Amino acid sequence: MITVSKEDYLKAILEAECEGEQVIAARLAQWLSVSAPAVTMALRRLKRDGLVSVRQDGKVLLTRAGRSIARQLALRHHLIERMLHEIFGMPWYKVHDEAERLEHAVSGDFEARLARKLGRSGPCPHGNAAPPEHPRVKRKRGLLLLSESEPGSRYAVQSVYERDRQLLEFLERKGIRPGISLDVRARNYDGTLSLSIGRTITALGGPAAEKIWVAKA
Repeated sequence: MITVSKEDYLKAILEAECEGEQVIAARLAQWLSVSAPAVTMALRRLKRDGLVSVRQDGKVLLTRAGRSIARQLALRHHLIERMLHEIFGMPWYKVHDEAERLEHAVSGDFEARLARKLGRSGPCPHGNAAPPEHPRVKRKRGLLLLSESEPGSRYAVQSVYERDRQLLEFLERKGIRPGISLDVRARNYDGTLSLSIGRTITALGGPAAEKIWVAKA
């Protein structure tokens, strides 16, 4: 039986992979905000069910069955985010947490109706695909992190890391969200970037800039 807990672990493993993370038990504990013993027990159950394998070096891998479940849940999460934003007008920085709560309660029939209504290929309000693209795939498409941008150039924000609500609210206050254009004015001594967004000039630190993917405009 696939429980909510198992689904959460499988989706977390898939999302961590897509972020380019090395998926190990300690990383999952941090990712899901649970204890190390809880992760050990969960991985034991997932291995028993044939949904994950754990290599000798500790790396956690999804099996074909596990990846199928994770991808399905990631798509459901994606569709719910889009529904909340596109149909109900929920602010983009709030939809991830709400979708986390709703994704386990949605039936297959409702999910299919959402897919017909919204389509399966559009980006979520954070600019991400379902499942999220690996960083090397984004780079092949010509994207780069805002932290790697060149002063004196204009960029269009493509996507933002969506699992950190405080980051999303911080960026919203700065006027930084997917779809906007910004100019990189300078790279400062303290590691911040000076940005102009319309007529507003603001500074953004390295940790936040490393969570934003942009394309040169």
